[in-house]
Amino acid sequence: MRAAFSIALTLLPLAGYAAAPAPPMRPPQLGLCAACHGEDGHARIPGAPNLAGQRYQYLLQALHEYRDGTRKVPVMQAASGPLSESDMQALARWFSAQSPCKQPQADE
Repeated sequence: MRAAFSIALTLLPLAGYAAAPAPPMRPPQLGLCAACHGEDGHARIPGAPNLAGQRYQYLLQALHEYRDGTRKVPVMQAASGPLSESDMQALARWFSAQSPCKQPQADE
């Protein structure tokens, strides 16, 4: 019994590591988004927002709002139209897991 307790105490610090979520898989629809937002969520064209590190729920809600027309951005409405719910979830998960973009300093 004492040995089992000692083993459990030894493995306790690893419990958090084992429970860490796996990084998301690259969504098949990522190419559609990457043209403007970059595969890593760092925008590639002027005016496109950076998506890297944004909250999952925010990204998912935005995709829904583009698709249903609540957010009136024609290019995003067209891009989100063919996406299924699982596609949108995968894309939101992907971009939320990416490292946020470094914000430029005022003196740069």
